Amino acid sequence: MRRLNLTRKLFESHRVSGSMEAGEELALKVDHTLTQDATGTLVMLAFEAMEIDRVRTELSAQYVDHNLIQQDFRNPDDHLFLQSACRKFGLWFSPAGNGVSHPLHQERFGIPGKTLVGSDSHTPAAGALGMLAFGAGGLEVALAMAGRPLFLKMPLVVGVRLTGRLPDWVSAKDVVLEMLRRYDVKGGANRIFEYHGPGLDGLSAMDRHVIANMGTEMGATTSVFPSDGEVRRFLASQQREGDWVELLADEDADYDEHVELDLSSLEPLIALPGSPGNVRPVREVAGEPVYQAYVGSSANPGLRDFAVPAMMVEGRHVHPGVSFDINPTSRQMLESLTLESYLGRLIRAGARIHQAGCNGCIGMGQAPATDRNSLRTVPRNFPGRSGTREDRVFLCSPETATAAALTGKITDPRELGMDYPRFGEPQAPKINREMFVAPADEAGDIELTKGPNIKTLPDLEPIARDFRAPVLIKLGDNVSTDDILPAGSEILPLRSNIPAISDYVFRNVGREFSDRAGDLDAFVIVAGKNYGQGSSREHAALAPRFLGLRLVCAQSYGRIHWQNLVNFGVIPLSFADPDDYASIEEGDELAIDDPVGALEAGGQVDVHNKTRKRTYTLQHELSQRQIDVIRAGSLINRLREEDR
Repeated sequence: MRRLNLTRKLFESHRVSGSMEAGEELALKVDHTLTQDATGTLVMLAFEAMEIDRVRTELSAQYVDHNLIQQDFRNPDDHLFLQSACRKFGLWFSPAGNGVSHPLHQERFGIPGKTLVGSDSHTPAAGALGMLAFGAGGLEVALAMAGRPLFLKMPLVVGVRLTGRLPDWVSAKDVVLEMLRRYDVKGGANRIFEYHGPGLDGLSAMDRHVIANMGTEMGATTSVFPSDGEVRRFLASQQREGDWVELLADEDADYDEHVELDLSSLEPLIALPGSPGNVRPVREVAGEPVYQAYVGSSANPGLRDFAVPAMMVEGRHVHPGVSFDINPTSRQMLESLTLESYLGRLIRAGARIHQAGCNGCIGMGQAPATDRNSLRTVPRNFPGRSGTREDRVFLCSPETATAAALTGKITDPRELGMDYPRFGEPQAPKINREMFVAPADEAGDIELTKGPNIKTLPDLEPIARDFRAPVLIKLGDNVSTDDILPAGSEILPLRSNIPAISDYVFRNVGREFSDRAGDLDAFVIVAGKNYGQGSSREHAALAPRFLGLRLVCAQSYGRIHWQNLVNFGVIPLSFADPDDYASIEEGDELAIDDPVGALEAGGQVDVHNKTRKRTYTLQHELSQRQIDVIRAGSLINRLREEDR
């Protein structure tokens, strides 16, 4: 008899249809959904288009945590729209200033054994509680809110056995950076990382949140931790012990792959600018000057992540050349930092305190100066994501960031010459639920509040039967959704206005992409490995599609972006031969005879390069359900067909 790992138990308890064989498509029942304001407006517009009165999940929650800068009417108008949608459709609402969605959901709503789908790529952070949590595109989240299952291909399950205990000056961020050093940003593709072993005893629920959150940066489908005594302690601290249930893998459970990680062998690590996978020991880059040290974000949201820096700076002052930015993750966190006297220590040492939210992590304020080193506890450091195009962002632990704030240079915190601060969780932490708005008992006659920036989703036509179009751009490896459609305070306020935001597609590539696309009826994108890594925001698929994108030919894809392309009627094909990728140039005209018929004929599609008189055989992994979406032109079109 096969001994089941926890991941397979969770899949089996929610499987609606399909096979649990690796690579096979299956459907899962969704218990919870999570949306945030950078993606939630499109989710609510899609849900409105479905003409369903109320959400059909056990719980759905909308958080306002990304677009907090109110430099004009657009962000506050969208916040009002989201609040009205929550009242009308039956969602919990967390307003601006309440905090970051992922730790808030863990504190207020997370329940071991439940499934969660969120329109944010770091939704897998909920795996810290023994939940099965996935990031997804907004259309899939809207479908889940409507009571429909989530479709995905069964990943491999990697058992990560943890042993030992973390040394002084090493924390949970160093654990996930070590995983990134091993797997890079694409090695976790089509995999779920399930953590087990005696090393778990030294990791708190929020430590586990750090690791599960950044599993996304490895390309993982999700990460899973058991629901054990530590999860029970955490839920009890949040006055929710009644939601706890023990969930463990079977003894000697089977895994598709095995990894051993001795926590006692780790040292402070840091990801160098440009990629979360570019990881080195801090000691190897020590001495480089630092302009900014930034503590906070969904990747380091726990009280200890702020308390340890506060104890490190007590009686000291930050280096005069460093901006020491403190980014609290919630209103409750700010209150706890105040009551426990940590906030005063940070302020006196010279820290800058910002409002609770995502902020600089998504390029909403706190941008660093040009070409100056910024050490951050955020999950990503893709070029330009900080809000500064020529940035140099390093990813590190709170200990390493604070050491740099004190010395003005990258410093191994073990070299500070101080005792490691001993943090203990407060016996009765402050609980703050005051600003959460519960769902209305019934929708009644509630009208959606739509400001002038909220536009109807564009109509999308099916792909032509005789398809031919030029390659408008050719890209290399690891192109992120931030590269495709940048974030930041200038662009993200346009997320409800697809025609307007489309002007910014590939803006950071330095080409007038949208102008060139405007002269074409359709075009193709060619890319290398891991195309579309990073954020789940579907604007990176929808905006190019609005401009005329119909086909992407890449060596491999980020999971969520691949699905987002399909949802908007774009065909994602993969090169079987890397030499074929190398032989295509911008401007080449590519053609497919009867694209939908070619997809239905099997897993290979012939693509003709009319310019070079060559034919390439590319591959696809689309199910018949997804091919039907391509035929209809988009998932929304397909749903309308089903309702006729």
